Amino acid sequence: MMQNFSENSSLTHLDSSGEARMVDVSAKQPTVRIAVAAGQVRMLPETLAAIEAGNAPKGDVLGTARLAGIMAAKQTSQLIPLCHPLPLKKVEVQITPDSQLPGYQILVEVKTKAETGVEMEALTAVAVAALTLYDMAKALEKSMQIEAIRLVSKTGGKSGDYRAI
Repeated sequence: MMQNFSENSSLTHLDSSGEARMVDVSAKQPTVRIAVAAGQVRMLPETLAAIEAGNAPKGDVLGTARLAGIMAAKQTSQLIPLCHPLPLKKVEVQITPDSQLPGYQILVEVKTKAETGVEMEALTAVAVAALTLYDMAKALEKSMQIEAIRLVSKTGGKSGDYRAI
């Protein structure tokens, strides 16, 4: 038997009959919103060294992964159901070598001025940058691991600011 949901339900993406819906944000005022997400790709030290030396068979691993992250942020509403298309003002993708991992740390900052936040855009950008890094370097190592994709911080909006501990 279907549970009856009210319009005042705290489950914002369900309508009164429990069906998924896109939230109406038209009454909200656009504000500046920023989200930062992070993740990492763990690999063998030899793979890291080859990428850093520019010796990957497919070419520019990091540049391609950076571009893929930016493109993914811009396409998030096409990939994640119920996400609003947003006018992104900034997408910055940083991919930094980490010999202690060993591998790469990925950090993405996304900024907009809109009625809803950009957390999903930042997380999507990290995930796709990591997947692209894997794809570009898989000829060197298939055992690479994509790990720890998470929201680091967000500012703006009704729910206030958030910073991961």
